[in-house]
Amino acid sequence: MKSGFVSIVGKPNAGKSSLVNTILKEKISITSKKAQTTRNAIIGVYNGDDCQIVFLDTPGIHKANTVLGSYMNKEALKNSDGVDVIYYLVDAKKGMDDEDDEILKQILTYRIPVFLLLNKIDLISKEQLMKRIVYASSKYDFKEIIPISAKEDNNINELLDTTLKYMQDDIMFYPEDTVTNTTIDFRIAEIIREKILERCDQEIPHFVACKVESLKIKGNKAYIEATIVCNKDTHKAIIIGHHGKKLQSINLSASKDISIMLHKRVIMSLFVKVEEDWMNKNSKLFDLGYFIGDKYDN
Repeated sequence: MKSGFVSIVGKPNAGKSSLVNTILKEKISITSKKAQTTRNAIIGVYNGDDCQIVFLDTPGIHKANTVLGSYMNKEALKNSDGVDVIYYLVDAKKGMDDEDDEILKQILTYRIPVFLLLNKIDLISKEQLMKRIVYASSKYDFKEIIPISAKEDNNINELLDTTLKYMQDDIMFYPEDTVTNTTIDFRIAEIIREKILERCDQEIPHFVACKVESLKIKGNKAYIEATIVCNKDTHKAIIIGHHGKKLQSINLSASKDISIMLHKRVIMSLFVKVEEDWMNKNSKLFDLGYFIGDKYDN
């Protein structure tokens, strides 16, 4: 029996959530082409033949301009200290830059084995990939450099086999049927937010959060009431859309995914509420599921 913890770190849009979903063969983290999709550290539990690896999918590390942004960066870094292995994910098509250098300066001080995962190798040539590997190996002290494609499930088995060599424990941290630590309410709210990410302009999703107000299961039906919190009246209008069509589209798409997750027919009511500058209000962030366990004051 081998077991241990792996933190997955990187800049926004490197493919961290896609990797966890691919490894677990179940969607526990929402994904989007837009940056800063993941806001909380989410645990995903992989149970293989005589092994258990607990993955921590962390928010993308970025230049923070709000309290929410600072929280996301803190979530990513604090969940990397004390694990058995850190995966540092890089979009292989974009390569590494000064921002990666700043992040790695901190991560490499933890004295934890760091794997460089060059993701999205299906989008580059072998020559480009070799250049990325040579550059990274000459500049940083990575224990392993593994090219992967989370989307195409490429090299994932090799990654898991290599990771197990670094696992230090021999106990089950979670029951065998555990897939994630998140609540049903959290997963529902995240699915709704994912559909907003898909359907709204670049600016809007960064100023939106979701909260499940009520979930009632009656027979084969799930009745859900949820609130979408946004930053401005103009954002509210965009989310609702002309004659409410965009909000209806968000509701229908989210309901389909939630129905698959719950194995129930979903009847959902969505409400849109304006809360100006909520990303900088600790009390509001706490209410929306951020700063869990931390003190807040305003």
